[in-house]
Amino acid sequence: MRFEAITWERLTDALAERATGLKAADGGPWLRIAIDGAPAAHPEELSRRIAEVLRARGRPVLALSTEGFLRPASLRFEFGRQDPDTYYDGWFDTGALWREVFGPLDPGGTGRVLPDLWDPATDRATRSPYTTLPEGGILLVHGPLLLGHWFPFDLTVHLRLSPPALRRRTEEGERWTLTAFERYESQVRPTEAADVVVRVDDPRHPAWGGAGGAGGADEG
Repeated sequence: MRFEAITWERLTDALAERATGLKAADGGPWLRIAIDGAPAAHPEELSRRIAEVLRARGRPVLALSTEGFLRPASLRFEFGRQDPDTYYDGWFDTGALWREVFGPLDPGGTGRVLPDLWDPATDRATRSPYTTLPEGGILLVHGPLLLGHWFPFDLTVHLRLSPPALRRRTEEGERWTLTAFERYESQVRPTEAADVVVRVDDPRHPAWGGAGGAGGADEG
């Protein structure tokens, strides 16, 4: 894949422009966009930028983090606090995401979405109220390991860190998760699976490729 240098401002505008021109693949009235990336890539930052631009253009937006859909600590830490396989397979409640987020946005759905379910700090249910995303609204979901679950995203953006950059930018206490991201690269191949890939080894100088970005050639 060939990557093209771009500023965060131009990238945000380009992704927002693409989103406003998209129609949901299932014919429904809501769009669903993934901002996928390891915590070290800070997918929440790009999600926030895109949400701000879309709202300024008059589109209703609901942005949520998969961190709000963690499983209880008793399940996450069943095999220890630093088990990369459990992090990969069992930390995030994908069933709840299907039930509380994606299901209500199916064609004919209510649009009534739960923005979060579990507070990892208190290890208790958040008890957040449901929020209704109006028809024509856009759901932004950000977090790690988002691809490969068959979530019905209409646009997927992957923030790519090379293995050395991922190790360098991951806090020392979280480096046990690196094995999970190696598995993700091997099994899901997010650089190939995503519609748009943003290389963020140097966060000051992003570059993008894939559908909608630079494309076609092998990475240089």
